[in-house]
Amino acid sequence: MSTPAVPVADVTELVSLWWYAYDQGDFATLRELLHKDVRFSSRSDTGDAPFEEHIRCELTGADAVVSWQSGHRLVSPFPMRHFATNVHVTRVEDEATCFSSYMFVTKMVNGVPQNISSGIVSGGVVPGERRAVLRSLEVVVDFMDSLPRFPEGGPVSGTSAPRRSANGTTVA
Repeated sequence: MSTPAVPVADVTELVSLWWYAYDQGDFATLRELLHKDVRFSSRSDTGDAPFEEHIRCELTGADAVVSWQSGHRLVSPFPMRHFATNVHVTRVEDEATCFSSYMFVTKMVNGVPQNISSGIVSGGVVPGERRAVLRSLEVVVDFMDSLPRFPEGGPVSGTSAPRRSANGTTVA
């Protein structure tokens, strides 16, 4: 892999700041973190979660993304916390440093954190005028049930459950 145009530490900080600003409803900061032509998408891993219409979008342009994100945030609980973990560079494409990470989301219920969701976040980061900015961001929220990944005889000894595709159907 070639040297990233944006160092992994800057990518990690950008992803962390994105979720912090989102959780706080700081839409001005969200806008500053986006390239003007950003591509943003959000969906569940199955495509048919009961809350799919609340999370599904495919947007282009910083203004469209901030408009959707602010509407989405304003109808969500507060406090809510998005945690970006295992942020890592996956490839370098032209001037973009591409990354993937896990997302874990909580809210408070009776003074105790409660898990809301998890997922995978991927995107591309490019140098901006003042700091690195998001050129693309894809959020895929986990919804399908977890099952053993490997068929019988695979790397995990004793695994015999059927393999599942991304949409949850059994794979032969």
